[in-house]
Amino acid sequence: MLQKNYVPQDVHAYFSRPTRSVNQARISQIKDGKMHAGIKPASDLELDAFLSAWPDIDPVTGLHLRGDELLIKAREAMIAAVHTFNSAGLFFRAELFIVTSEIAWTYLMHAYYKREGVDYRYKKAGVVQKTKHGADKFWELGQCLAHGGCPVEKGVIDNLNFLTEIRHEIEHQSTDRIDDALSAKLQACCINFNDAIKTLFGKEFALEKRLPIALQFVTFDGAQRAGLVGQDLPPNLAAAMDDFHNGLTDAEQADPKFRYRVAFVPKVAGKASKADLAVEFVKAGTPEAEHVERVLLKETERPKHRPMEVVAKVKAAGFPEFAIFDHTQLVNQLDARNPGKGYGVDVAGQWYWYDGWLEKVMEKLNEGWTR
Repeated sequence: MLQKNYVPQDVHAYFSRPTRSVNQARISQIKDGKMHAGIKPASDLELDAFLSAWPDIDPVTGLHLRGDELLIKAREAMIAAVHTFNSAGLFFRAELFIVTSEIAWTYLMHAYYKREGVDYRYKKAGVVQKTKHGADKFWELGQCLAHGGCPVEKGVIDNLNFLTEIRHEIEHQSTDRIDDALSAKLQACCINFNDAIKTLFGKEFALEKRLPIALQFVTFDGAQRAGLVGQDLPPNLAAAMDDFHNGLTDAEQADPKFRYRVAFVPKVAGKASKADLAVEFVKAGTPEAEHVERVLLKETERPKHRPMEVVAKVKAAGFPEFAIFDHTQLVNQLDARNPGKGYGVDVAGQWYWYDGWLEKVMEKLNEGWTR
């Protein structure tokens, strides 16, 4: 450009952008031969291609479509994931969200490692691994998260590892409805991504303006939602979710970075014109947050019984001959410990039965079940 008599300020306009400022003195030094004198100038064809493609910039964020390609792809993939999940009429939204959001996170991690000078290519004995057709093999998301320089918190890593486990479990399989069972993890994934991109690259790249809160047509009480969540959940997925949860402490499971839960509450106002049904966001650690947590625990915690307690309740209900041996036989016949059936849960190596199992036992005995 300098050889074609572009003045320095015009050259500066082509190369300076919000994500990369260029000192105009550098351009003068290049013109005077004091910098980069050994670099061959672009050909006329290369210059024409550059000028015809300019500005090559996302007008919303100022990101350059080539220089900032990884960050642009990260944002677009997450936007696509959320739009897909919120689209009406889709039956496999959770699966589509997980796959697309993990692509977004992978690009975000690659953009970060590239900026930090970390070589994020797979190597074997110091040699960069190649794909079948000769391209460099870059880290998958799991490797990005396992690297010692990973910049995100453990709760975020737990969330992404959980979604990866679910993705592996549902690959090439029919999954029925799992959206409700995973919704808190998916919401956390979105918020974590938005927090990460703002922290690592700047608030100007946040997605709030592009992705408003999704609206629903109905509200559910606790019993209705429990029925939806428990409906048609494949046993293999229920088992995979339980296995992952059992590997976390209570504090890790409660971390909003791992799963993000909100309560929809009717807000009462002094005037009818100001009353509304809204989502209220409260800060963690405040009295309001503690109150919400108590409500959630009261709503979701289910009574649990040890086997002998089940036997005692059955005897008290009019079946005095029912013994622990009978209970064990019935458990085996009905495959009642199968997590997908929802009759009970393993807690620290001890099995506990829900009220639903007690009702099932009573139902079988009333039908005339015997050994």
